[in-house]
Amino acid sequence: MDETGRARGAGHSDVLLLGAGVADLAIGAMSTVVGGLRGLLGRSDVVELAEEGRKDLKARGRLALDRYAARPPAHMEVLARHAAARRAGGADD
Repeated sequence: MDETGRARGAGHSDVLLLGAGVADLAIGAMSTVVGGLRGLLGRSDVVELAEEGRKDLKARGRLALDRYAARPPAHMEVLARHAAARRAGGADD
């Protein structure tokens, strides 16, 4: 095998190792989730816990919308309001 063949083979083994690592991570995460769900289902206050989670998600959504959806006022509008307030106050520059 020449240099190109070795490099290509090494690339395939890297892809295989990366894929196996991702699969192992996914399996570990799934087992953690399943264990958490088993613990959650054993609780007697699941309904209250779900309602509290819903309220928390709504509050987070409201904060996210306020943070990203609210635009600051237009720069020229702010300058025009300052100028109008100065004229109304009788201040001269």
